[in-house]
Amino acid sequence: MVLALTVVGSVVLLVALGLFVFGLRRRVIQRSGGTFDCSLRWDVPEKTDTSGKGWGYGIARYSGDRIEWFRVFSYALRPRRVLERSAIEVAGRRAPEGEEELALLSDAVILTCVHRGTRLELAMSEDALTGFLAWLEAAPPGQRVNVA
Repeated sequence: MVLALTVVGSVVLLVALGLFVFGLRRRVIQRSGGTFDCSLRWDVPEKTDTSGKGWGYGIARYSGDRIEWFRVFSYALRPRRVLERSAIEVAGRRAPEGEEELALLSDAVILTCVHRGTRLELAMSEDALTGFLAWLEAAPPGQRVNVA
């Protein structure tokens, strides 16, 4: 009986510690400000795929002339993807369709982009999209920015 209580207590403690570390990591990422919730689908085909597969839920952070994207369900403190402002080309925007509506946040807008030849999709709220497009257009003089 004592052994069972010890095992259960240890499991509960480990789960609580894991959740605490998730929360602490998010606070560290958001500490510098300029973050927004953003789902990402990398290397998408030319034809629109509305199956909802391939989306990763994450946090994006503005960092100078880059966007750093972190997976939510990870312990890594380094970004999973880095998008450079000068290399982002916006190809279009659309609303989630089909099963994507279940895979993404309820108010999400999908932005189709090309970054160094790789097609990707970013899903974010309308407010975050406005900020993202403003950030793209605010590039220093001499940098090309392609916003459709």
